[in-house]
Amino acid sequence: MYCGSGVSIGDKPGLIPTLRPLSGFKLEVFDEATRHSLEVTMPSILIADDHQLLAESLRSLLSPKYQVIGIATNGRELVDLAAKHKPNMILSDVSMPIMNGLDALTTIKKMGLHTKFIMLTMHFDLSIAVEVFRSGASAFVMKTASGDELKEALQTVYRGGYYLSPQFPCDLVTLLAEAARRPSPEQGPKLTQRQREVLQLVAEGKSMKEVAALLKLSTRTAESHKYQLMRMLAIRSNAELVQYAIKIGLISIQTLNTSA
Repeated sequence: MYCGSGVSIGDKPGLIPTLRPLSGFKLEVFDEATRHSLEVTMPSILIADDHQLLAESLRSLLSPKYQVIGIATNGRELVDLAAKHKPNMILSDVSMPIMNGLDALTTIKKMGLHTKFIMLTMHFDLSIAVEVFRSGASAFVMKTASGDELKEALQTVYRGGYYLSPQFPCDLVTLLAEAARRPSPEQGPKLTQRQREVLQLVAEGKSMKEVAALLKLSTRTAESHKYQLMRMLAIRSNAELVQYAIKIGLISIQTLNTSA
């Protein structure tokens, strides 16, 4: 396997490493069977972004060479559409309402799907980049990237490689190594997926009735999850819940400003 700067990090028997110049950092490795299938198959891709104009623009950009099978506007829709269509790849924003992109990624991976993730972000943050790869994504691309860069990232990922936008001041090999060794950023009690969903929705300002409707729970059950969260985390107010959600990366300050 090779990195974008041309440094070898160890070939695997029977695999053909491929290196081409590009704007960002990538790792790419695939066998002959994969090479042949790439030449005859139009990859399926699912887009997830809560900004409809951007999502539609991405569909227009990618449609000539990819089968765009749907657009999700939040993480919960993304999980449902992925389960239904089983796409080759998912192009998703990190920050989305109801369920963020990383939690959606984790949920889809647990479903046993082998879908490859390309995560988009406006946040120039190395800690987020590390968490993206630690969670199992194959690429991290800035939303300021050109269309050509995004297409290069998608091709690299579809061929079994990894990609990192060149704006980041570290090389991809270093970032992947850091992602492999770093534990989950969540400190304190381990939250269940349902508790994370409730926490994110409350932090986004949803009422308990809205939380219950979105998660298909009774209002009493949703309130019970919130109460257990507050007791577990020794938190007494919604403001503290928001602070904790930001701390563990469920939401960002930019997301709150957008939804305000």
